Order: sequence, then C-alpha cells, then structure tokens
Amino acid sequence: MALELSKEETLEKRKRLIGQSCRLFYSDDPVKIVRARGQYLYDENGKRYLDCISNVQHVGHCHPSITKAAAAQMDLLNTNSRFLHDNIVLYAERLAATLPERLCVFYFVNSGSEANDLALRLAQQYTQHEDVIVLDHAYHGHLKSLIDISPYKFRKLTGQKEWVHVAPLPDTYSGMYREDHPNPGQAYADTVKDLIEEVHRKGRKISAFFAESLPSVGGQIILPHGYSTKVAEYVRSAGGVFVADEVQTGFGRLGSHFWAFQQQGESFCPDIVTMGKPMGNGHPLACVATTEEIAGAFTANGVEYFNTFGGNPVSCAIGLAVLDVIEKEDLRGNATRVGAHLKDLLTKLQTRHRIIGDVRGAGLFAGIELVKDREKRTPATETAALLVKRLKEEDKICISTDGPWESVVKFKPPMCFSMEDADLVVKLLNIPTWKPVTLNRKRKTSKVC
Repeated sequence: MALELSKEETLEKRKRLIGQSCRLFYSDDPVKIVRARGQYLYDENGKRYLDCISNVQHVGHCHPSITKAAAAQMDLLNTNSRFLHDNIVLYAERLAATLPERLCVFYFVNSGSEANDLALRLAQQYTQHEDVIVLDHAYHGHLKSLIDISPYKFRKLTGQKEWVHVAPLPDTYSGMYREDHPNPGQAYADTVKDLIEEVHRKGRKISAFFAESLPSVGGQIILPHGYSTKVAEYVRSAGGVFVADEVQTGFGRLGSHFWAFQQQGESFCPDIVTMGKPMGNGHPLACVATTEEIAGAFTANGVEYFNTFGGNPVSCAIGLAVLDVIEKEDLRGNATRVGAHLKDLLTKLQTRHRIIGDVRGAGLFAGIELVKDREKRTPATETAALLVKRLKEEDKICISTDGPWESVVKFKPPMCFSMEDADLVVKLLNIPTWKPVTLNRKRKTSKVC
C-alpha cells in the first residue's frame, strides 16, 4: 500500500521530483484526486467533482467491467506482443467492423502520439514524399516528429519546417469563411488546393494531409460539410494520402457516428486513421488503421516494425471490454441524447448572455466560445479562465478551455455523462452578472496536453 501524503507533501515532492514542464490542471491550486467513479472525481477530503474534462476515461472512471477484464487477463498472461495470442486479432477484427472495409490493417501502439508518428512514417513510405499539410492551431502529439507538424507547438519552439505547410483552420465562426458563406466546405478545401499548388511550384511533393476529424485544440471545431471529401480529392490527385486523427473524437463520442470522420458522409474514407485516448479507458492503448496498399509499402521497405507493449494481451482485453461497454450501455445513444440536450440548454443560455458568441458541437464533444463583442467576435480569454476557476472552486465542476485564444469552454466528459449532469452544469453557468472582461489580447502559442 502506497504511503498516503498530505496535499502539501505531495505538491512539495512533485515540485522537487517531477519536471516543471509537466504542468497540472489548475496549477495555481491543484486538485488532489484520490479516487473516481463514472463521471465523478473525489479529492483527499472526499469532496466530489463533476468531470467534464476526461474524454480519456471514455466509458467512465474505474468502470467495473474494464477493471475486471484487466485484472483477469493480467492474472493469466501479459507478455511481449510478438508472441502469438488471440486477443490482438480478436480486437483488430472488432475494430475493423466499425470502419470502412478498405481500412483493414492494424498496428497497435501505446499512445496517440505513437500512433500519429507511425501514421506519418506510413504516409511518407507509401508516397515516397516528405511534405505534410496540417491545419492551423493543430496539435498531434508530443514526439519531435509531431511537434514539427503541430503549429500549436512549433510556433513556440523551433518554428515551421520547410516540409510542413499550414492550411487555414475551417472555423465557420471566427475563420476566413464563416456561417454566412454559401459553401464554406468548398471554400476552405480550395485553400488546401492552393497550398498544394504552391508546394508544387517549389518543386516539392505532398505525402499527406494530416488533420483531426474535429479539431479539438483548435476550439471544438465542427468541420463544414464536404470539406474532407474535397481535400482528400485534391491531396490524392497530388500523390498524397489523407490521415484522420481520431485520438480525441473516436469511439462514438459524437453519438451519431462511431468515428468523427464519418460525419463528412458515407462516401468519405481516409487512407489512414489514428486512434488513442479513449480506446483503453485510461489504459495506454492506441492504434493505426490503414489500407493493404499502404501497409504493403511499409512492409516492403525491408525493416521490421515491432512494438514491445503495443497490442499486448492485457491492453487488448481492455480494448475489447471498452467496446462491449459502449454497446451494452448504449453509450453512443447516450451521447446523442445528452449531447443534444446540453447543446439545447447552452443555446438557450446564449440568448441570455451576449458573452456567449457561439455554441457548437456534436454529441459529447461541445464548446461555447466567449466573446467581448458579438459583432467583432473578440475573444473573452480572461473571462473564460475566471469561469473555469470559479466552477472548480465554488461548484466542484472540472472544465477547461481551448481554441487559439483559450476562449472556448469545452465539454468532453466521460460518455456516461447524464441529463442531470448537463442540467447542473448549465444551471451553474447561468450567472446573471456575467460580463465581458477587458484583457491584453495575446495569441496562445503553447499548451500542455
């Protein structure tokens, strides 16, 4: 049994022993969480917090079916994934059933960052090109290769590499083409086409267009319909592939679809899909799914790929249990119902508070953008930060912000989030004295994820 420390002792040891770049939530006054269940967190004093942050604990914290499956398999066997075992193929078969038929080859890894790094390698090996197009404000992981393709990170560090090209974020609220544009999907896709032509004029070739199916760090963005289909057409015509990063949004979070890229229409299929955070419900489990052609090119390079822990028996047992819980507890249905209710409540709240400039989302992936001025859409960054702090300190609700200006209050709770939880959060958001706050406007450049 681990020695129990006071909060002050834990903080002192953390400051002394853990790298200071590894920041905590609420770093000015961290919450010490000692247990959790479902959508609730509990601190060392037994105080309960409603968790609107933890999309990683997809089916709920400490779900008994997940812990039972993990313990049972760990008691039986957990070994190097290079030994033959049933779990990895049974899990791959279950995942394949959720994806378009052509995405039928799987590589198991341990984190979304590993998955995205491997996806980059697959794309560059298959196309024999180097250059990558990404969306502005994108974040794809903490490995060096991924910082290089994450504008959200590289602008704070070494800057943009010659082989990385940044397309405008398809934000129809604050972006260059807004909700009044007759076809924002086509307009934003054409910016990618223009970028490809610019790359070609420099004598370079595109290996991949790399994007989250719904940009999260960018501010809970819902891509305009038709965008991904047209971008894929342009990218493939240029000899590249389309990579859909589902690390944040996969496994039914939208409710209506199992994968967020499916929101773009039945005919749309990426060439590579990456998945991570929710698939192990807190256990380190991630994956890359791709086509036989791309996998074949990767094999043909003659260099063996193996991952010691990726797809091990315990990880796959947990992954299978997560899929079972999603189905048995109708968590996609819950995401649809509760997400629609939450969005409806937030939209009604918007009519009473001019600081809420936009309400957007799908299922249990939602956000409200706070603004100082609805006409100018000036971000209310400081107000958003104060709101997050107040909800944590006074109301015991854990919530956070995102977006280029940290002005989007985001909702990505465990999928067991209830109607009553939605009612409570919006009731506590409904503060009559809400007013925009003046601040020194400074663009966000870095964040710990």
